[in-house]
Amino acid sequence: MKKIFYVAIALLSLSFSYAQEKSYVTFQADIANRNSDSLYIRTNNKIIKLITVNKKGVFKDTLNVKEGIYLLFDGAEYTQMYLKNGYDLKAKLDAKNFDQSIVYSGIGAKENNYLAQYTLADAKVDYETLLNSEETVFTKAVSEKKKADISMLEKDKLDPNFTSLQKKNIENSLEGLTQYYKKALETKKLNNTPAPSFDYINYAGGKSTLEDFKGKYVYIDVWATWCGPCRAEIPFLKAKEEKYHDKNIVFLSISIDTQKDFEKWKKFVGEKELKGVQLFADNDWKSEFVKAYNIDGIPRFILVDPKGMTVNANAPRPSAPEFDQEIGSLLN
Repeated sequence: MKKIFYVAIALLSLSFSYAQEKSYVTFQADIANRNSDSLYIRTNNKIIKLITVNKKGVFKDTLNVKEGIYLLFDGAEYTQMYLKNGYDLKAKLDAKNFDQSIVYSGIGAKENNYLAQYTLADAKVDYETLLNSEETVFTKAVSEKKKADISMLEKDKLDPNFTSLQKKNIENSLEGLTQYYKKALETKKLNNTPAPSFDYINYAGGKSTLEDFKGKYVYIDVWATWCGPCRAEIPFLKAKEEKYHDKNIVFLSISIDTQKDFEKWKKFVGEKELKGVQLFADNDWKSEFVKAYNIDGIPRFILVDPKGMTVNANAPRPSAPEFDQEIGSLLN
């Protein structure tokens, strides 16, 4: 999950130099235990090259690029690459140990081997603990990481343009992490405060309010039919509903699909046989309940106690290992 989460940060922070050369990049990859018969290289918004495996089992092609950092996908994994016209780059790896095994040779290898090592070093950072730390601890850790990352970058005497681009990416990534942390702090302030109410259409008929469930814990899932990560949580949510069906808890899902997709929502709920209480918010992202909890990303899970107080405004996902420890323990 960590890699899925931080690919978003990587895509947002990719930087490019617009100095165009007249040559090409030659790229070749020898991949053991490959996940796909094709590779694709992309920027933050489009695929720029699809490379298929040849009769020798090798991916090889040429491409014309704007100098910068790209993402290389093999169907199940990805890695960052620095490409510059004139490079003749070869990669060798085992897809079963993607990041650990990738090694580059040829022109451009030095910068790309740095990126591979940077990825390994970054994977050792315990971001979950960092994001749950005290503010002074978090600030100090981010400052130290920035210093260490830039030191690692500058010591190898890499291509000046690459050094400049990667330094910017490091700064952007840590700034994004800091903003995420600050939002999490604001969300924590909502704990132990009265939960905002709602009056939403119920799939089973009529409308439902939060007060209808007073006396029970209410585990709220804010989601939408178009949200991939939301749909991925559905099997886990069903499992938790089954596990705790005889406990003092209501599993309640609030869709923030737009009004024009109301029938789509109803069809989805029926076809997927969604359990629990299924509600439809009155004004999607602009619904008062959504705004009250500062929800700007989904899925978002919230736990409310039997008295209507917010226990956790950013509760564990059903798929999270800590779900049973944090929520299950309240019900025993």
